[in-house]
Parts: sequence; C-alpha cells; structure tokens
Amino acid sequence: MTARIVTTEPDVDRPPAPRIAFDRHTWKEIAYLLSNLPIAVLGFVYVVTMLATGVGLAVTVIGLPVLAAGLLGARQLGKAERGRARALLGLRIEEPSPLPRRRDEGFFGRLWSGLKDPVGWRAVLYAFIRLPWGVLTFAITLTGLFVLWPVLPFIVRGLTNADRAMARALLSPSDELERRIAELESDRGVVVDTAAADLRRIERDLHDGAQARLVNLAMGLGLAKEKLLEDPDAAAAMVDEAHGEVKLALQELRDLARGIHPAVLTDRGLDAALSSVASRCTVPVKVTADLPQRPAAAIEGIAYFTVSELLQNVSKHSGARSASVDVWRSADRLLIQVQDDGRGGASLDKGTGMSGLADRLGAVDGLFVVDSPEGGPTTVTAELPWRDRTPA
Repeated sequence: MTARIVTTEPDVDRPPAPRIAFDRHTWKEIAYLLSNLPIAVLGFVYVVTMLATGVGLAVTVIGLPVLAAGLLGARQLGKAERGRARALLGLRIEEPSPLPRRRDEGFFGRLWSGLKDPVGWRAVLYAFIRLPWGVLTFAITLTGLFVLWPVLPFIVRGLTNADRAMARALLSPSDELERRIAELESDRGVVVDTAAADLRRIERDLHDGAQARLVNLAMGLGLAKEKLLEDPDAAAAMVDEAHGEVKLALQELRDLARGIHPAVLTDRGLDAALSSVASRCTVPVKVTADLPQRPAAAIEGIAYFTVSELLQNVSKHSGARSASVDVWRSADRLLIQVQDDGRGGASLDKGTGMSGLADRLGAVDGLFVVDSPEGGPTTVTAELPWRDRTPA
C-alpha cells in the first residue's frame, strides 16, 4: 500500500516566542490589546441593552422574539471577534455551524431554537467578561508603552495568551459533536441524492431496455397468433424472433439485477463477486481478498460497487496492460486497493466517476485516495469502516 502524504499549513495558531525586540507580531498583539477596550464597551452595551429589552418585554408577546434576535446579533459579535483574533493574533477558530432550520418546525420551533442557541449565549458571556478584561489590558498596555517598554513584549505575550484561551473557550464551536452533526447532515444529503440517482437509473434502464423489448415481444406474439392459421411458416418465424427477444430481455434483466445487487455477492461473498467483476474487465486483473470473515452486507455492497466502478475506469480510460485488486481488513477498517500500469493522470475532477465514489465513501465515514501521476502507474486506495455481519 502506498503511503499517503498529508501536507498541512504552517501552525499559524502558535505565536513566535516573545523577544525583547518589537517585531511585527508584538505590534499586532499591542494593537489587539489596545483595541480590547472600545470593542469590549460596544459589546457590553449591546448585550446589556438586548438582555434588558428582551427580559423586560418577556411578559409581552414580543419579548422572546426580541431576545432570540439579540442572540443572533451576539453570534455576529462572536464572528467579528474571531476575525479580529485571526488578523492580529494569528488565532484560527472554526466558525460554528448555523442554526438548524427545518421547514416543518414553524415559527415557535424556530423561536425556541434561537432562544436555546449555545453559540449565542456563549458570545453574550464573552461580551460580559471582556469589559473588565478590556479595561485591564488597555491600562497595562498603555502604561507599559511608556514605563515598561523593555519587558513589554513579555507582558503583551502573557496577556494575549489569556485572550487566546478565552476566545478558544467561548467562541469555538460547541464541541466535536456539533462539527460531527454538520458532517452527518452533509453526508445524509449525499446519500439521499445518490439513492435518487440510482432509482432514476433503474427506472430508465427498465423503461428503455427490458420493458421496450417485452412490449415488442407482446406485439410480435400477437401478430404470430393472427397468422398461425393463414401462414404457419411466417408465424413460426415470428415466434422464433420472439424467442430471441425473450433471451435478450432476460439478459438485460440479469444485468440490471447485477447492477442493483449481484446474486454472487449475496451467496458467495466479496471474493467471488470481485472475481466475477474482474473477469468482465478488458484488462487482465489479479484479485486478492484476505478477509477472515464477511463484513456487513451494506459495507460489502459498497466495496463491490467501488471496485466495479474502478475496474470500468481501468477498461475505458487507463490504457493499462494489467491491473490488480487487493482487499483486506486492518483493525476496524476494510481496505481496498486497485492498481493498474496505465497512462495515469486520473483525478477526482475529470468526470470518471471518482468524485461520486469519494462522496459515497465519505457518507459512510470512508476515505478515498487517488495516486495517479502522469505516465502512471495509478493506485486508488479506499477505506471503509468494518462492521460485523449480522446473522440473518
């Protein structure tokens, strides 16, 4: 298995070590601390006014909507503070996911979602804490510029580190669960779109293939029935032609059933099913499956269709002379690797179906990695979560 090289950006979240010299990082931190006071005053005035108005009018009809709207504004204050920290402190904080909106929840459902928004309430708490902290940091920094300037870089670094900790604690997304929910919502959309596309494909194949042949077959048999007494030889020829149509319709139905879920996969497992797929490839393919047991049916099906799609790409686009398929289990992952010695140059954005495969695997917590330099060879590695098969 080829190693996947992961490159990351420089760690801009970690400031340089404090030095006596006033470099650009130190001056940015000084600007951040001096701007704490006016920003904190604006934020404090906003949240106090919002809370006083919303709570004061809570006994009326408009109090709770005013409070919910104020929390949306607090979210924007938090966004502005994250931008200021990113620009002056080099602190990268992910943006929280937006409030969930459902079409069927109605006005009161949206109102309740806004009132219990944890991101908005933490932004309110942040604005409250910032006022005394802003006064303190402004006074210390301004005094230090005239009195303590030899050691000011060290003082500034200590104060901004406290700012960094405060921003991470109160302005970051709620927790890993919130990010995970956002990912699952996106993956759910991919699964729904993929299922709808598969249904449209099956409907199109039935309508344009087997259904059309069966209609022609019925018409041909009707004509043969009419000519049975008048012209037996012509009727026999029509019946013979109808027999050929039946064979073609049955073959198309078998191909369609194999595209939905092949019987060999259900009966004999992934090794036999992949060998069957490899035998239909225009390139000689060596299949190696080292699985101590069969995975769950859903994982097995995804693995089968992944290899099937990749081998179709090998046949159509690679220009390869040979290929190989390796399937094995590693801890709680099912790994698939398809290699060929073709011309290379494959990628996720060239319309070869690989982007769709990457989306499908991502929807079930899988990974899809393509290593295909120009001139080849091409190695595609897919990972799926291993789930034990449940007895029928």
